[in-house]
Amino acid sequence: MMIGTEVVASYALVALLGAMSPGPDFALVSRFAALRGRLAGLGAAAGVAAGMAVNTVAAVVGVGAALAASPTAFRAITLAGAAYLCYLGVRSLLAARAADGGGLQDAGAGQAEGGVRWAAFRQGLITNVLNPKSIVFLVALLPQFLTDRSTWADKSVLGAVTVLMVFVWFCAVSLAVGAFQAAFRRPAARRVLNVATGTVLVALALVIVLNA
Repeated sequence: MMIGTEVVASYALVALLGAMSPGPDFALVSRFAALRGRLAGLGAAAGVAAGMAVNTVAAVVGVGAALAASPTAFRAITLAGAAYLCYLGVRSLLAARAADGGGLQDAGAGQAEGGVRWAAFRQGLITNVLNPKSIVFLVALLPQFLTDRSTWADKSVLGAVTVLMVFVWFCAVSLAVGAFQAAFRRPAARRVLNVATGTVLVALALVIVLNA
């Protein structure tokens, strides 16, 4: 028997609340949307959702549980993720030093819009894939909505709902922040945003390393 509609709805709500938790994904999507517009933000949102799809598949097939149970593997991915966040944070801080306040030169500001969206997608994907807490979250959450009689189809449905909720939330973030893009045309505003984003990402990286 397929999983019930009420269970799916309840799971969707929990998955959405999880997606809404502040973190590097939010900072990344917001920065692209603010500096390069809604389409760039949507590219980052798609990348985050794609990364969540990878982590969801890992959790569903059992790789996530194995990762969570292996301190060495978990620590390796955690440190890799921290290093990538630090890298993005430093690039954001360096971009703030530009004369125009940093119009995402570090993400291909001189490229065509398609190139910028691809850069946004790539950064969103890598950021989410290298966040093992996403897998741990799923490994802990999925069993709460599944039973011994649950099929692969049931797991796939919940996995798809997870990705959908992540995508919906970050699309909403992109559209909301992108509506204020005009406010970030001033160099001073871009500089403040880049400094704030860079500081947050570097700080998150340090917290991750200290807690690894």
